[in-house]
Amino acid sequence: MNIELVLFGAFALLTLLSAGLVIFAKSPISSAMSLVATFFFLAGIYVLLWAHTVAVLQVLVYAGAIMVLFLFVIMLLNLGEATSTGPRMSLSRIAGGAAAAGLLVVLVMAIWRIPADAHTFSAAETQTFGTLAAIGQDIYTRWLLPFEAVSLLLLVGMVGAVVVAKSRI
Repeated sequence: MNIELVLFGAFALLTLLSAGLVIFAKSPISSAMSLVATFFFLAGIYVLLWAHTVAVLQVLVYAGAIMVLFLFVIMLLNLGEATSTGPRMSLSRIAGGAAAAGLLVVLVMAIWRIPADAHTFSAAETQTFGTLAAIGQDIYTRWLLPFEAVSLLLLVGMVGAVVVAKSRI
């Protein structure tokens, strides 16, 4: 039994539990805090995979900046405890569950089709893989349009939350 395997199992289990709490929490604040825990446990998994840069970015960007934005929106909208008066099982919940199950099937099929000798890094590739320079080069050349699209999407979401909450202020 390897300590890395034990830690991976612990982080994976805690990630699944906290992600479940995100879905099933009654309060939006509790759900957001469970999402922060999920992000931290994912960062632990990244550390075990020797992706330290991604782990630090996970904590700084997602658990830090994005979740602070989510918490501000939740508090700005003044969302209290959830009071559900409608039916427990609705069409949207059934469709969401079916979509999640379909995504799980596609993910399992994709993992099943990965060949055993998919790709191994050369010695030169392992020296630069995951460094800030390599990630920055990738983001600002190959993935510039999606990177900017995500930043605009976050800006639109923040402005939309302020507009929705403005009528209550």
